[in-house]
Amino acid sequence: MPNIKSSVKSVKLDAKRHERNVAEKTRMKKAQKLVIAAIAKNDAAEAKKLLPAAYKAIDQAAANNTIHKNAAARKKSRLTLKVNAISA
Repeated sequence: MPNIKSSVKSVKLDAKRHERNVAEKTRMKKAQKLVIAAIAKNDAAEAKKLLPAAYKAIDQAAANNTIHKNAAARKKSRLTLKVNAISA
């Protein structure tokens, strides 16, 4: 543990940010896994229903700078391609 007051504060803030980022990523991954599980069952209707929730979780993670905006776009694109593949 650091001795300097500003460093102590920095360590505390880093821990807070880390917890927030982990929670955000977990929320995003769970939403993606639900869509992927529906795709694995070949349930196109369920996958399409869950897709907006996954989009929202991914967009929120990007808005909070947990993930990069291009990574968010890539994740949404790949999910959409998978859902469209089983829909066709």
